Amino acid sequence: MPDSADRIEIENVVSPHHRQKVDRTKYMAMRKALLAVLPNDPPGLTVAEAKDALLPDLPDDLWPGGAKAGWWLKAVQLDLEAKGVIGRAAMKPVRLFRRVEFNG
Repeated sequence: MPDSADRIEIENVVSPHHRQKVDRTKYMAMRKALLAVLPNDPPGLTVAEAKDALLPDLPDDLWPGGAKAGWWLKAVQLDLEAKGVIGRAAMKPVRLFRRVEFNG
């Protein structure tokens, strides 16, 4: 069984009381990649645009050929929204941006 230090608990902005433990290494790599591509200002990027922008920079040993990157992107997106690190523009389709107070 994996060491609990290898896991991180994430939140979900859509289901506030739902928490899930996921692989820390994958979470942190996707978090870094997502925050690197999101602009500081609304309206930001669509989820599809963000995925296209971050896929080339994902470690291939974690996501061979981008496999399962979409699931990880969504999990990290919902967690960062719940924590207030990224925001969602009030338009469709969903568009994401970094919140200014978390840039740096």
